Amino acid sequence: MKRSEKGKKIGEILDDLYPETPIPLDHNDPYTLLVAVMLSAQTTDKKVNEVTPSLFSVAPNPHAMASLEVDEIKEIIREIGLAPTKAKNLKKMAEQIILNGGEVIPDWEFLESLAGVGHKTASVVMAQAFDIPAFPVDTHIHRLASRWGLSNGKNVEKTEKDLKAVFSKETWNARHLQIIFFGREHCPARFHDLENCLICSWAATKKRKREEKK
Repeated sequence: MKRSEKGKKIGEILDDLYPETPIPLDHNDPYTLLVAVMLSAQTTDKKVNEVTPSLFSVAPNPHAMASLEVDEIKEIIREIGLAPTKAKNLKKMAEQIILNGGEVIPDWEFLESLAGVGHKTASVVMAQAFDIPAFPVDTHIHRLASRWGLSNGKNVEKTEKDLKAVFSKETWNARHLQIIFFGREHCPARFHDLENCLICSWAATKKRKREEKK
């Protein structure tokens, strides 16, 4: 089966399962989404959503965040992985945003220039805050794209390129969330029975099924 045919069939399954794609991270505006996405690296969305109410109560905007000491930020987000580094980045990022006019804007170069913000984080903000087509690829999407034979990329950059070619542009923003939801609910990384999976059973190659049985 060609990748394009797989993509069409997978898209239909995902649309049936997830006609709505709520954003997993709680936020109020583009800035608070940016902060939440940055905090989510190597941390669950659930944990981020437990911490951000306290953070946003004292730092709901870049000016308020920049006014805090790094140690104050670190104390609020201490339960999140890599808290010391993230606290430094949050303060610096707020200062950078202020120097650029005080608002988070839908501009790739601007977003990727911010402290602690890489292409994946920028992609999430573009897609979820500004509804600009993007295909954020994290390790979970990278894994499923490989498992389903939609990409043979060795890195997330190549996987992103492959997925953008497989799925039509107007579906990208929903599709990346649908794949994340499917992975969490039906297609875990470990101890997964590919033969009985709604997608892996027909999309994964025989070789892949053998490898994951080991």
